[in-house]
Amino acid sequence: MKVKTFEFNPLAVNTYVLSDETGECVIIDPSCFYPDEKETLLNYIIDNDLVVKHLLNTHLHFDHVFGNPFIASHFDIKPEAHKADEGFLSDISNQLKMFGFPPVNETQPKIGNYLRENDVVEFGNQKLHVFHIPGHSPGSVVFYNEKAGAAFVGDVLFNGSIGRTDLPGGSYEQLIDGIYRKLFVLPNDTTIYSGHGPTTTIGDEKKYNPYVGSES
Repeated sequence: MKVKTFEFNPLAVNTYVLSDETGECVIIDPSCFYPDEKETLLNYIIDNDLVVKHLLNTHLHFDHVFGNPFIASHFDIKPEAHKADEGFLSDISNQLKMFGFPPVNETQPKIGNYLRENDVVEFGNQKLHVFHIPGHSPGSVVFYNEKAGAAFVGDVLFNGSIGRTDLPGGSYEQLIDGIYRKLFVLPNDTTIYSGHGPTTTIGDEKKYNPYVGSES
């Protein structure tokens, strides 16, 4: 499986395009905010002759869904996310004000498919297993590709950190519990692709992460 990473918008959100030899792909957290960012993402898909099968959101905080309207309309596809985060879509304007962003006139598309624990998202020859790990947001999910040894975790876990839990619906206890029970049971060499910042591995975070690591 090929992973292409883009860093978009002033909050430096990672957008991921996953594809394989079949030419099918999924987009995880299209966070493109500026016109040139949208063009960059679109051109990558077109230039590589990719067929977009799924538009996936790890969670629905404003900075991770900026590109949802663009991708949804261009490829005639609807976002897929956990139902517990759905309320954030109608609160985008307040989230923008909170973080000093200008108003956005685009209407967020409705969720087309609700993701649940143990769901499997398929594209090409790939399977993404869905883990529901609330705490950063009520509906945060992780996409795990066992064959590729990769997990796309949104803002659940970072290189050396964890997602903030002081936003609406957040829970430190739930987040820590989910990391231990659902992520730290994965193989140590599993690559972690976070919503912000560089990649890491399960093994490194189990040992060195100051919030959940054994040496913390």
